[in-house]
Amino acid sequence: MSNERTFKILDCTLRDGGYYNNWNFSDELIENYVRASLAAKIDVIEIGFRSSLNNKFKGACAYSSDLFLENLPFLNGTDIAVMVNGSEICRTDSIPRLLEKLFPKPAISSIVSIVRIACHFSELSRVLSATRWLADHGYKICINIMQISDRKYADIKEITSMASDCPIDVLYFADSTGSLKPDDISRIVEWFRTGWQRELGIHTHNNMGIALQNTLRAYEEGVNWLDSTVSGMGRGPGNAKTEELVIETETLRDGNVNYVPLMALSRQKFDKLKAQYGWGPHPYYYLSGKYGIHPSYIQEMINDARYDDEDIIAVTNQLKSEGGKVFSLDSLDLARQFYIDKANGSWSPTEIFNGREVLILGSGPGVREHSSALELYIQKQSPLVLALNTQSAIDSSLIDLRIACHPVRLIADVEEYNQLAEPLIIPVSSLPKSLRNELANKKVFDYGLGISANKFQCNNTYCIIPSPLVLAYALAVATSGKSKNILLAGFDGYAPGDPRNEEIENIFLTYFNSYPNALLHSITSTNFKTIASKSLYGMF
Repeated sequence: MSNERTFKILDCTLRDGGYYNNWNFSDELIENYVRASLAAKIDVIEIGFRSSLNNKFKGACAYSSDLFLENLPFLNGTDIAVMVNGSEICRTDSIPRLLEKLFPKPAISSIVSIVRIACHFSELSRVLSATRWLADHGYKICINIMQISDRKYADIKEITSMASDCPIDVLYFADSTGSLKPDDISRIVEWFRTGWQRELGIHTHNNMGIALQNTLRAYEEGVNWLDSTVSGMGRGPGNAKTEELVIETETLRDGNVNYVPLMALSRQKFDKLKAQYGWGPHPYYYLSGKYGIHPSYIQEMINDARYDDEDIIAVTNQLKSEGGKVFSLDSLDLARQFYIDKANGSWSPTEIFNGREVLILGSGPGVREHSSALELYIQKQSPLVLALNTQSAIDSSLIDLRIACHPVRLIADVEEYNQLAEPLIIPVSSLPKSLRNELANKKVFDYGLGISANKFQCNNTYCIIPSPLVLAYALAVATSGKSKNILLAGFDGYAPGDPRNEEIENIFLTYFNSYPNALLHSITSTNFKTIASKSLYGMF
């Protein structure tokens, strides 16, 4: 790396890292962070967002108001930046009125001297109309183009043409999905330089573990504003690590670089935050980078206990094919629904279930804990025993049928199903052809499955249920089959606060709203309040 050219390191920990803790950093941590950053010769500190939106609790760094910053005296003399979301500018009826609210003081009277606006290509034209106001008020302006990996040469030529007519100091590009490689960075910089001769900046994400390499390649190609965060703290897999960037560029910095406080801060404070929130490279983030999927989808699923590994893989594959570059919680909810087409089936459960007592075996520890008593009950009372998935806590000879509906889990367990003797109830017509072929020699009963929120409808050969969980599917099969009553074992529930509790409670509530006279009891211990309980040991 040549030292003939100046560059700036912009640390955006408190802004990008705030996606994990709602921007709620303590004053003490902020002070330690700022002092460590100054010792390490960090040129610009992005202290957070500046926003007028206030629809839920967020910490001070989500707003970074002048009043808040003025009460942090250790910021004096530091180049401070804030970021504005371009979407907020695009939604406003009056850009000047919004900017007057966000920036009530001119730059000369404010601790903030740099404003960065992050926007998508489609938002650029309206966002650029805000730059003149900011320039007239003395602010240095950076425009951050998100999801640059989606842009072709013609797009970047249009970006530079539009930006060149505006008072922009730095034009940034962001690898929002973490899908770029160093050679991609070189190509993109070359494209920008055909129409933009002012300063360039880069913001990298670490989906594929190469955020630092991409940042350094950008520097070698002439990019002179380099983003990073302490310990890589940032949305999804995080960013290039400030500690590593400082080490790599130490010989190029003016004056002595003391990165000991930064390393101590990373180890003593941010390592604890990382253990709590879990950002950083991960195989699922790698997949999102490879397929160009917004990392927030992975972040949401990893932090939501309702999503097991099969769910995450299935959702990722669906987003890969349908497009997941722009994050949306609605899209995430839809992607989890694998049965959105019209349900079809060819088998009626009444052939087997009519008038029978049904015992559904879940995967909770209650089945194994009470296996001896359950086996005795089955031998004495002869209920129809229906096991979810590959549950094997009791003697398999006592299991009549197995039931499954999750396509990814079925793929993972297909060999085991083929080895198990019991027939399998599955929504055959909704499954991939390749999976159907693998089960060609297995005795299966095709009961159709469709998903619709807050709906429980058990028809002769198919059902409509509120969730793709196999519990809901099993209840539908037993109800459609006109079973006499339904017993549950191994539905213990999860730890307090686990969102899976709420999801399963909703399944039961929706079921009873549709079938209020259904006889349903848990006969092993359960935390679910919506279902009645009785003891297995009082039924002999």
